[in-house]
Amino acid sequence: MPHLVIDYSANLTDFPHAQILKDVNAAVCASPEVKDEADLKSRANRIEHFEIGTEPANRGFVHAQLRLLAGRSPEAKKDLAERIAVVLRKHTPRPGGMLVQMSVELLDMDRGSYVKERL
Repeated sequence: MPHLVIDYSANLTDFPHAQILKDVNAAVCASPEVKDEADLKSRANRIEHFEIGTEPANRGFVHAQLRLLAGRSPEAKKDLAERIAVVLRKHTPRPGGMLVQMSVELLDMDRGSYVKERL
């Protein structure tokens, strides 16, 4: 905990996944909600097969999902979501003529059923 998954459409060919992961990890770990930086696991997934809406248009997306153990305040969740959004706004490519949608979602993980060990 936490787990950060960033999905992005394959038509964002210049998506700087390495830089985004570096910067988003720094932003999230700077939050007082993250007690140990080694607890954050982040990954970026290029999505090859996708559809956006029903109209034939040049569209792309970036969606980040942060999974946290339940118990954070709404204010803490909003702060974490905005930290991620700032990084995505800064680095997400905006190809000419393409509508790019960016979203951030926080999900609570059930503490009772979550298992984590350091091996």
